Amino acid sequence: MSYQAEYRRSMDNPEAFWKEKAADVSWIQPPTTIWQSTDNGHGQWFTDGIINTSDAALDANIRAGRGEQTALIYDSPVTGNQSAYTFNELTREVAEFAGALKDRGINKGDRVIIYMPMIPQAVVAMLACARLGAIHSVVFGGFAAHELAVRIDDASPKALITASCGIEVQKVIEYKPLVDKAIQEASHKPDFCVIYQRPQVTAALTEGRDIEWNALVEGATPASPVPLAATDPLYILYTSGTTGKPKGVVRDNGGHAVAMRYSMSLVYDAKPGDVFWAASDVGWVVGHSYIVYGPLLAGCTTVLYEGKPVKTPDAGAFWRVVQDHGVNLLFTAPTAFRAVRKEDPEADLMQQYDISTLKRLFLAGERLDPATYDWLREHTNLPVLDHWWQTETGWAICCNPVGLELMATKPGSATFPSPGYNVQVVDFKGSQMPAGEQGQIAVKLPLPPGCMTTVWGDDSRFVKTYLQPIPGFYTSGDGGFMDEDGYLFVMGRTDDVINVAGHRLSTGEMEEVVASHPAIAECCVVGIQDNLKGQVPVGLVLIKDGATIDHDELEEELVDMVREKIGSIACFRRALVVQRLPKTRSGKILRRVIRQIADGEPFNVPSTIDDPAILDELSDQFRS
Repeated sequence: MSYQAEYRRSMDNPEAFWKEKAADVSWIQPPTTIWQSTDNGHGQWFTDGIINTSDAALDANIRAGRGEQTALIYDSPVTGNQSAYTFNELTREVAEFAGALKDRGINKGDRVIIYMPMIPQAVVAMLACARLGAIHSVVFGGFAAHELAVRIDDASPKALITASCGIEVQKVIEYKPLVDKAIQEASHKPDFCVIYQRPQVTAALTEGRDIEWNALVEGATPASPVPLAATDPLYILYTSGTTGKPKGVVRDNGGHAVAMRYSMSLVYDAKPGDVFWAASDVGWVVGHSYIVYGPLLAGCTTVLYEGKPVKTPDAGAFWRVVQDHGVNLLFTAPTAFRAVRKEDPEADLMQQYDISTLKRLFLAGERLDPATYDWLREHTNLPVLDHWWQTETGWAICCNPVGLELMATKPGSATFPSPGYNVQVVDFKGSQMPAGEQGQIAVKLPLPPGCMTTVWGDDSRFVKTYLQPIPGFYTSGDGGFMDEDGYLFVMGRTDDVINVAGHRLSTGEMEEVVASHPAIAECCVVGIQDNLKGQVPVGLVLIKDGATIDHDELEEELVDMVREKIGSIACFRRALVVQRLPKTRSGKILRRVIRQIADGEPFNVPSTIDDPAILDELSDQFRS
């Protein structure tokens, strides 16, 4: 079926459309009520369906004859270890750990915080919670104790599962002292903690509260999947960059399973047996959707990678993983390949590996700048497919629907709305903007299955943040435009639009121009305060390794390029060469913090920052 026909069906008769897609998932009791609206303009999907996500992701594959197929590959360049689990083996591990948790009193509806590095036990813990109907909340391993504490207080978990340490390149980070400090700070105290001891560090146990993973599992009776309502929560995931009271995105069981299964086909064209690698972390939404749940629900083999795109050991790391495990589909953030491109601009290291199994590259998490797109296309000769989604939606709002038909790509565009998403570019009153004109990107309600159902413990916040700003729409917080062909261009957060002498200009558009310079590996453009014009743009640029160019000369060239492509109205006159950009651990550039530093304003060091020392370096540069 063509994309247009599929999309039209999803808009004209969504209940029939999603009933059809739900049939691809293994239910305990298939739903007959597909959609039930609520007062807030949204609603619930598959309200009378009974399902267990762990069963649908694991046991269903065994029932389908895939028990001896590899389900999970663990690749850890930081420890030198690799291992693999078949669906039979992974199901057995999950059932045993679920039984051990059940013996300690974990039941349906209980919350469990998982604070783990990228090791198989993190995946086992998530699926074991799902098996019991316990609601897991994965907190990125290595988050500061305070950030863990506020999440403990918000989710009020009965148990916390952690490991003795994580490994960042060559640095070992002990988790247990962070956990102890977080529990001490938190008002809520978990009943018990499970600690997986890694050989790099042995954690000291707190008597009466802590138990080692292996001791917990020893002698446990494997647990069967607990029948759950489709509307029962599967997990809580706190949005990155949260300040103040954390915002816990809640995902349900039924809608999530259907969306994951459908998206694996639509967005990635993944088939059972394909080796699928989402190079992310289980602490982020990509890890939930496309390391753990999506691939397993689709009968794929998923790769769990404990390493980086560079430094573990070099910029050929990704290509080595593709070769070693026969990866067919690779999904990561553009920032990962910008790091690779900076250290290996001519892709020389790629030539050392056989990546012939790789069919397509998928990028999301931030804007895929045309320079990165072009570099990947040139050096891999593969389709490079951008797609746009958010923690709140859980799967692609817009994509190149390769599972239906591969559309012509336009660099900088996420292509078309996914079936189920009525995407519109509107003004603040909800009126549609003409083609080519920038506005707010919003999704007309109701949202399709798989999207957030509420904010944990605070539905009024869900309504106020996402549904009230533009009545009748889900407000994405991103800005952009649709061209005359219906391609969506996401230009960045709406607060990344700056006002220069009364003219609203997109910093994302300027970034595209700056990034196209042959010496630039990565860049960002922010608007800083100006007494005369209100705001003016300033570029921060990283130079490719091996590129030699005078900094003043580079600045002049970049100013000329922006003037030529956008016009003198942009008032782009400054470009600072920096050694690195401040980013979250998931790779997003901290533009708001950069603006605050440039403007001399006080700022909070975000809990999600990759390396706080970068902020001091940046402050010194702006002062000088």
